[in-house]
Amino acid sequence: MKTTIFNFAIKSLLIVALFQLNYVFAQEHYHETENSLALSYTDVSLTWNPAPDFFPNCSFTLLHGEMSDPNLDLFFKIEPNTEVINHTHKSPERMILMSGDLEVQYEGEEATVVKAGSYLYGPANKPHRAKCLDNGPCVLFIALVDAFDAVPIEE
Repeated sequence: MKTTIFNFAIKSLLIVALFQLNYVFAQEHYHETENSLALSYTDVSLTWNPAPDFFPNCSFTLLHGEMSDPNLDLFFKIEPNTEVINHTHKSPERMILMSGDLEVQYEGEEATVVKAGSYLYGPANKPHRAKCLDNGPCVLFIALVDAFDAVPIEE
């Protein structure tokens, strides 16, 4: 009887160990199965969604990730002659202006006009505003470190 219980215990431990090893293996190789992406903001397969209400005449499309998760990539489109109100967010932003001319101003800094092909970096928690000039629409590629959480600044 003791041998049977011992054998059952050993078999049970082996099964649990195999499940654990399978889980670890799956986690280590998860990223190997992830597909690459190559997209243009003009790609007709993209789905453009309306931006939050405090960003009128703006839209976005997710490229990689989810809005509530960190490491999010998106295109953000601002229609010509549209102002993006003063706002902030917890995540730093790394941006490339894909099209248009965009005036950007961060709190305590002079306004800057950037042209398509320009890189922009926005520090976390620093209020800023923007305006797409008449050479639009302005399309920004934005990479966020943290989840999307833009908050308008009441003035």
